[in-house]
Amino acid sequence: MLLSKNSKLLFTGDSVTDCGRDRHGYPGTTESLGAGYPNLISAALTAIYPELTVMVQNTGVSGDTTNQLVDRWDKDVIDYHPNFTSILIGVNDVWRHFDAPFYHPTDLVFSEQYRENYQLLIEKSKADSEKILIISPFMFEANHEEPMRKMVDQYRMIAKDLAEKNDLIYVDVQSRVDDYLKNQSSYILSVDRVHPNIKGHMLVASIILNALEFDWQHQLND
Repeated sequence: MLLSKNSKLLFTGDSVTDCGRDRHGYPGTTESLGAGYPNLISAALTAIYPELTVMVQNTGVSGDTTNQLVDRWDKDVIDYHPNFTSILIGVNDVWRHFDAPFYHPTDLVFSEQYRENYQLLIEKSKADSEKILIISPFMFEANHEEPMRKMVDQYRMIAKDLAEKNDLIYVDVQSRVDDYLKNQSSYILSVDRVHPNIKGHMLVASIILNALEFDWQHQLND
C-alpha cells in the first residue's frame, strides 16, 4: 500500500472527478467528495484501512480543460498540501473540438498546448507531493477509429509520456475500459461515453486503488 498513516490524497480534474461535489462541504466528507470515484475510494480506504485515517479530497471542476486547471492549480491543489496528487484531465480538451464547432471557441486546447499545460501542473506539484498519479483521459467507446476516441488516445499518449519522463505513476484507465467493452456495451457504464455512471465510477475507483497497491484482503493485526 503506497499510502501511509494520515496521508492526504487529493483528486482533481473535470466533471468526471467533480461529480456534483459540494464546494462548501467540509473537506473529506461525503458531500465534499461528490458521487463519483473519489467518494468510492474514500469509502474503501475508510472501511478496509481504518488504521491509516487517510484524508481524501476532491477539487474537480465540471467543464475544465487543462487551461482552467492551470489557472486554479495553486488555489485548488498546492494550497491543500496533499501527499498524493491525482490528476485526471484531458477529455474536455478533446471534446470541445467536437461538441462546439458552431460556437467557434477561441480557447481550444491542441495537443502541444495540452502537453505544455500538463507539464506545468506537474512542475508545480513535484516539490510538495510525495507521489503524483497521472490518470489517463478515457472514453467509453470501443471503436478506436471513431474520431473523438482517436483524439482521446492521442492525448492519452501525451499523458503517459509525461508520466514516464517525470517518473510519476501512470494509471491507464482506458485500457481497462477497453477490456470491459469486449464483454459489455458502453451503456452499462456511461450514457454519453464520457461521464461514468456509478458502475463506471466503481471501475475507475478499482483501477486507481490497484495502482495505489490497495490490498482488498487487508486485515488489521489483532
